[in-house]
Amino acid sequence: MRIPLLSLLMLVSTGCQPKSKSDKPEVAQKGQEDTLMETSLTADQLKGYETAYFASGCFWCVEAIFESVKGVKEVYSGYSGGTEKNPTYKEVSYGKTTHAEAVEVYYDPKIVSFAQLVQVFFGSHDPTSLNRQGPDRGAQYRSIAFYKDEAQKKIITDYIAQLEAENIYGRPIVTEVKKFDKFYRAEEYHQDYEKRNPNNTYIQNVSVPRLNRFKENFKSYLKKESH
Repeated sequence: MRIPLLSLLMLVSTGCQPKSKSDKPEVAQKGQEDTLMETSLTADQLKGYETAYFASGCFWCVEAIFESVKGVKEVYSGYSGGTEKNPTYKEVSYGKTTHAEAVEVYYDPKIVSFAQLVQVFFGSHDPTSLNRQGPDRGAQYRSIAFYKDEAQKKIITDYIAQLEAENIYGRPIVTEVKKFDKFYRAEEYHQDYEKRNPNNTYIQNVSVPRLNRFKENFKSYLKKESH
């Protein structure tokens, strides 16, 4: 299957800056967090949607990108791709596990297809950068496209072959194509982090610019409120 290529703007600087050991993530102000929790879908509501899993750097940035895509109902930040059970943010972000920061995407396949989500994934980070996204370094920030069955695997590998055949990036793609096993949801303060912390300097200087670059190239994929 040939998937139409979108106009991709790939910059090394699209990754999130590393969180230093002294950083303490800001939490939502009272009232803002309550509103976010009220608008979240329940587990029963989410049962009606398909799921897809991706890793492409800091999950704060990746979550915000997928949440802007029409047909996507919910996105959670978490950890996947490794073998350790119940990893924590401190363990993963310090490179003490084999997991990567990842996202779980709930989507309506009648509105957005898995193939289109794969396009979003490749169009919103640098898949030629090994164990790094921008200034974020380490295997915990590696690029992974997860698949749940052979049909999804073919969609991913065919798209990679197409990107490389047309030399979109000018360098070999190093994205892992990995069978999905387990997703561990991150701590609550990481969920909707960008929305909860709009005044955070990290969000303003790194996450928002990355999101805006994505929006500029994928205008037809955006929810109306994301324009």
